Amino acid sequence: MPENEDTSTIVKFPSPTPEARKPSSHERIWGKAVMESGYTAIPSILIQAQSRLGISVLQMNIIVQLLDYWRDPDRRPFPTKKELAKRMSVTDKTIQNNMRQLEEAGLIRREYRKTASGDWNSNVYHLDGLVEKIQKIEPDFRKAREERKEAKRRAETPVGRRKA
Repeated sequence: MPENEDTSTIVKFPSPTPEARKPSSHERIWGKAVMESGYTAIPSILIQAQSRLGISVLQMNIIVQLLDYWRDPDRRPFPTKKELAKRMSVTDKTIQNNMRQLEEAGLIRREYRKTASGDWNSNVYHLDGLVEKIQKIEPDFRKAREERKEAKRRAETPVGRRKA
């Protein structure tokens, strides 16, 4: 800025400080340090509809593990069975059998890969079937949520003021 320029009309904005940001609800629950290590989005419908979708406890854990690797919608997760087995304290064969069942249920699709030298590499896991099934049952959950909201409104409204 030139030395002789009048700065009396310049409004200075406060610079944002890290302390000014309110911690997210997740940070308030888990703590900032834990959240800085990353987190995974798991739709509540997936959790609540586990039984309806026919997903066993072990299969749910596999799905959650795959979701932890899936950070970009255009880049599907590709952990090895060995990595998943180690995270879950089960055998590679247990992972393989449950992956096959998830595939048969139409929840995941395995894409087999080979290295440049022709050896088998880790599979790429497509969760499009799971996403589609969750999206398909979402209206049921929305309807139930709206019915609960309406029931609460009726219960809180004095009898004489209720609409028929």
